[in-house]
Amino acid sequence: MKFLDVKTDFAFKKVFGSADSKDLLISFLNSVIEFENKQTITDLTIVDPYNLPMLKGMKDTFVDVKAELDDGSRVIIEMQVLNHEGFEKRVLYNAAKNYSIQLTKGDAYHLLNPVIALTITDFILFDGNHELISNFKLLEKKKFIEYSDDIELIFIELPKFNKVEAELTTIQDKWLYFIKNAGDLDYIPHNLEQELEKAFSIANEANLSVEELELQHKKRDWIYIQKSSIELATKTGLKQGLEQGLEQGLEQGLEQGLEQGLEQGLEQGLEQGLEQGEWNAKVTMIINAHQLGLPIQTISELTGVDEDKILAVVQNNQ
Repeated sequence: MKFLDVKTDFAFKKVFGSADSKDLLISFLNSVIEFENKQTITDLTIVDPYNLPMLKGMKDTFVDVKAELDDGSRVIIEMQVLNHEGFEKRVLYNAAKNYSIQLTKGDAYHLLNPVIALTITDFILFDGNHELISNFKLLEKKKFIEYSDDIELIFIELPKFNKVEAELTTIQDKWLYFIKNAGDLDYIPHNLEQELEKAFSIANEANLSVEELELQHKKRDWIYIQKSSIELATKTGLKQGLEQGLEQGLEQGLEQGLEQGLEQGLEQGLEQGLEQGEWNAKVTMIINAHQLGLPIQTISELTGVDEDKILAVVQNNQ
């Protein structure tokens, strides 16, 4: 038995954004979102449900699941496996955009409904925070008075979830375990709720078409290539920077004193190495993304590199 890696955008959309996934999405959202007065979601509508033709034509590196709750609130759920420059701003932008587009010209502002942006990351986003789930709202700085609860940002950092199967006690534990580990399992864990059993069934590769499997494998391979490229480019750039820094340090050492020169050279080398490593990683991502057919604008949004530089990189690689 083999399951989809639910951390990939395609699999996440199929499990939580399909036309018959309403009960799964309700269960998952109720397990990770804390509503006031302990309210729970009783019904929702999935906006733009999963369909293969739409996914095959997508050029984005993420796919979100959008739902409108029974009280009119909107929830945007996004699974993100790769960090990139401007990622946090993009999350805020998407939330604000989904809030503002509710109104057409002449509509009254009181018609606006709250928007919750729920983002699940496969990387550490907040190093200094040990909380698995982080919630952000508009608050007054000193007294923490709530200005409005109309826009809420929720982040779940999967690397901070380390429970094994025997430690799963809550429905939240089981959902996060499913999202993080389904792709590595060859069996369905015991003592699962009906919704989770259904989620495993949807993620079971035996129930997928050949076309769906091909898309999933391509996406998973692309993510692996990007992660490996970033690691290799960073290491290479750091090594080059250190070598240059040591060389400069030795030269400076002859003039300023060996100890001081080496110290400055190492410092410069580390700085140059990190910068070079970051650029090498972006160049590799640009080349891979271009080979996959992503448009220049999308590559620019993913890497934070302006379009002219991307075109130069692509031309130099040809």
